[in-house]
Amino acid sequence: MLRKYFRTIFLAWRQLIKQKTRLAVAVVGIAFANIMICAQMGFEASLFNSSTAPQRSLDTDLVMVSSHFKSVYSVKSFTRERLYQALGFKGVESVSPLYMGYGKWRNPQTRRLQTILVFGTDPRTAAFKFPEVEQNRSQLQKLNTVLFDQGSLPEFGPIATLFQQQAILETELNDVNVRVVGLFTLGASFGAYGNVITSDSTFLHLFPNHHPQQIEIGLIKLQPDAYPQQVAQSLINDLPDDVMVLSNEKFAQLEKAYWAKTTPIGFVFGLGVIVSFIVGIVIVYQIIYADIADHLPQYAMLKAIGYSDRYLIAVLLQEALLLAVLGYVPGFLVSLGLYQVAASATMLPIFMTIDRGITVFVLTITMCMISAVTTMRKLNSVDPADVF
Repeated sequence: MLRKYFRTIFLAWRQLIKQKTRLAVAVVGIAFANIMICAQMGFEASLFNSSTAPQRSLDTDLVMVSSHFKSVYSVKSFTRERLYQALGFKGVESVSPLYMGYGKWRNPQTRRLQTILVFGTDPRTAAFKFPEVEQNRSQLQKLNTVLFDQGSLPEFGPIATLFQQQAILETELNDVNVRVVGLFTLGASFGAYGNVITSDSTFLHLFPNHHPQQIEIGLIKLQPDAYPQQVAQSLINDLPDDVMVLSNEKFAQLEKAYWAKTTPIGFVFGLGVIVSFIVGIVIVYQIIYADIADHLPQYAMLKAIGYSDRYLIAVLLQEALLLAVLGYVPGFLVSLGLYQVAASATMLPIFMTIDRGITVFVLTITMCMISAVTTMRKLNSVDPADVF
């Protein structure tokens, strides 16, 4: 049985390499489809990873947001009083308000204005997990001081380099002179190309029209022996329905769902994977169909001397499997380079993962097998009497 299996592989391989130009075209076509699938999946993953980065960076057990919340990049405000009501619930240790808003950052070199996301937090509390924020909490207590995200796009200026070179780095944010007192790394996203963290006092100074009693996110820390799900459910049951209380994981899931289902960009990336998959099927189908047409006399001869349709179908499937492997390897390697180029150009978290590599390989095999199954009718219809 094993000998017969290897004999079919040998026959499939010989058929592929007989037409080297056709084989090269097939490999390039499958590799191109793989590159497109990897690119779409990589961009989609970077969309989700970057958009949920603020949620993952929050140092909190539970999050309170408006009941109209859709995305952290267009978050709705709610009254700060609602957050402080949570202090009366069993298991809640402390609460902290977080302000958010889009400001105009002036590049200190070009003097051009760029839109930047501003986080305002009470510097007496630990709102973020960044160690740089913890180290500079005392600096943030000074008015008009900010921490700059060194993962922001270059359009904001070489802030990290200037900060290390100059004793004092100042620029403008919303036409207010601010001083950069430290750096942290959050990274750009599809919703914000840059980020800064400042104190709540400085935030309200930068955004004078923002009412102090209106906050965007409420951070709730629990006592060590408290159960987050129980406390969250208690808050949901007893507080008015104008706010939602979520775990960090649920908070991130809402953000991911918003970009995947509500925005056009999430739909485009998903559609791109489907289109690339279909293109690959068409390419492989054309190659296998042409190969069958060229070798009809040989297939007819095999049937005439006693080989069954099952044997011929096995040859066809193994030919498709060989094409899948041959096309996947160069496509995967090119995708790695594409990820590096895209990550450097966009400052987005675009990288290959083991799960994605396996998924694309499975899709490649599926793509080639579908093409092979589609051409089986042509193979089954081979009649030695008609051919000869």
